[in-house]
Formats: sequence, structure tokens, C-alpha cells
Amino acid sequence: MIPSIPPIQNPERYSEFNLPREKVEAALNEAFKKVDLGIEHHGFKFPNEYSKNNVYATIENTSGWGNGFWSGILWHAYQLTGDEKYKNVVIGQIPSYTKRITEKIGVNHHDMGFLFSLSCVAAWKLCGNEEAKAAALMAAEHLTTRYRTPGDFIQAWGNVNDPKDNRLIIDCLLNIPLLYWASEVTGDQKYDEMAWKHFNTTISVCCRPDASTYHTYYFDAETGAPVKGVTHQGAFDESAWARGQAWGIYGPMLTRTYKESDGAMQVFKATSSYFLNHLPEDYVPFWDLCFTDGADEPRDTSSAAIACCGMLEALKHMDKADPLYSIFTNAVNRIMNSLIDNYTSKDVPEANGLLLHQTYAKPQGIGIDEMNIWGDYFYMEALHRLVDPDWKLYW
Repeated sequence: MIPSIPPIQNPERYSEFNLPREKVEAALNEAFKKVDLGIEHHGFKFPNEYSKNNVYATIENTSGWGNGFWSGILWHAYQLTGDEKYKNVVIGQIPSYTKRITEKIGVNHHDMGFLFSLSCVAAWKLCGNEEAKAAALMAAEHLTTRYRTPGDFIQAWGNVNDPKDNRLIIDCLLNIPLLYWASEVTGDQKYDEMAWKHFNTTISVCCRPDASTYHTYYFDAETGAPVKGVTHQGAFDESAWARGQAWGIYGPMLTRTYKESDGAMQVFKATSSYFLNHLPEDYVPFWDLCFTDGADEPRDTSSAAIACCGMLEALKHMDKADPLYSIFTNAVNRIMNSLIDNYTSKDVPEANGLLLHQTYAKPQGIGIDEMNIWGDYFYMEALHRLVDPDWKLYW
């Protein structure tokens, strides 16, 4: 369903707030130092998805879903500084993406967009790299093999056609831009049609009437009928996992960049309003939005950064006379100010990432109160958007 937009509670929390450009630029300069440290540590390889004691180990491009975020961080650093060293590292990584998708190494899941949009699509858009374009198109084709009918959705995890894994997850809203892009560059509308149907299926089942979101949703394998919403990484099935809610903020706006969709904007406004209504005093969420000030629970700064990217994208499409325009503008400024002041790694010399106090998967005990590579990426993207509102998306 497309939920109604909940009213902003305590709107004075989102009153006028200026985030000086000089502060954003200073934060970027600190980020570049950490990116350089990351290059020293990893060379042409990749950081693990989450740190241990705020240090990322080095991994090959053979598994997981997070490697594209590191490549994306490097593309931002290249665009912001013009320093060829960042571009050269990503170009040196492209053959590993080609090998991974050609040989189907660690790709039995839906995260082709996270892997290939921020690395290979970006390399094509920024440099016209033909190998990267070919790899991204292979990834898009591979993603279509996970499309399920009946049901009209992309299966998230597990072997396709396995009834116990017949579900989508809200995260995939950020994978389907790879399909929209594939239709643009090939002219084959099958990619666009699958992405659009998956988007509509997702918002129809993952958005609750109060504008909170389910993390995952199961479907009957024979009929395609929606069965139930459950969580995988949230506190409980009916709670609002913070990162899932953030995917529900940014994901619709990425579809909106490709499709003229009033529904996408409505979902964005609703999920964003719910998110803002459940932020603690310092504007940075706990790992699940059921927790608030006084809770003995870890934060998830990655959710804050993702939500800011979604709001910054939405502001490009909103009427400035819309009362929510100023709310979202001030919300971004307040959230990013809090992240810059309180949550970066600049005072942790050994940290080879950007953003502290992230939570990967609390129920599974993974990456808790550590750095997570996607949070680093979205923090970098948000800073880039703030200094250059005309930045052209990699998605």
C-alpha cells in the first residue's frame, strides 16, 4: 500500500538550521585522509563489509555485497579532488568485477546493484569504460534470473524456486536502478519492466499504514500471493529496522529519477516523516527505530547517512512551497551536522574508514558499533551532494 504521510511531531526540532559549506568541506578533507589510508591498506583489493575494532580487514572481490561501496567512495574522491590516483584504483578493480560476474562467483543473491552500480556503471558514466559497462550489463541480466512470477518481485536470497526463500527485502529498492540503467543503454525494456513491477510490489507489501516498513516479505510460491512480513535484522517483525526504513526513504527516490511516479514521492514523504518522528535527541537513530533516548542499544549511523541521501535527492524534485521541503532541508542539515561532530573516525588514528557507530546485524551479532562500508559510502555521497547539488548519480 502507499501509506499516508504522518504529520511531523515536534516540528520545532526541524526548524531553520544552517550547515556551513566550510564545515562540509572540512569533513570531506578528513574523509579523504581516511580514504588514502584505506588505499594504503587494501591496494586494489577491498575492505571487509564491517570493521573489527574500527579497522577494516582486506578481502578479495569474491564474496559479499559490499565491495561496490568502496569503489563508489573512490569515485566520489576522484570527482571531488580530480586526483587520478582514486580513479586508477577503481579502474584496476574492474577486471575483478568482470571475473566475478562472468564466473558467477558469490552472486547467488540480489545485490547486483550494490556491487555493480557504484563501481562499473559509475566507471562507464565517468570514463566511458567499456569493460565496466559490459560487466554491469551482465550483472543486470543475472539479476533478472531472480525475478519471480507469480508475485512480480526479485527474490532476495537463496536458490531461485526454493519455496522457503520466496521473499523480497526492502533493500532491493537500491538494486533495481541497475535494471533501469540497463534498459536505457540497451533499449531492451524487459529490465525496466521488471524493476518497475518489483518496485510496485515492494511498496505494496513493505509499507505499513503508519509509514513504517517491513524488512522482508514472503510470498506463496505457487500463487504469488503475499503471505507475511518479517524481519531479518530488526528488533522484531513489526518494528521498523532503522536501515530498512532508510532504504524505504532513498529507494523510492532512485526509482523517481527514472520514472515519473507520484507514488514514489508519496512513499518517500511518508517513510521519511516516520523516520524523522523516531529520531533521538541528537538526530542519529539507534539500530531499530523502536529504541529512543535512554536505550542501552547501539546506534546505526549508516541509516542516518542513507536517509540524508534520499532526502537530498527528493529536494531536487519537490516544490519549495511544500511545507515538507523546509522540514527535509533542515533535517538533512541537522543530521549531517551531528554525524560530522560526533560520529566520524577523524580522532581514531587507526580507523581506515569514515563513520563510526554503525550496526550491520544486531540479531546476528555482526558488525555492531563498528564501521560498515556502506555507511561510509552514503556519508561520502551525502557530503558530495551538499557541496554539489548537481552531482550526477552513479545509480
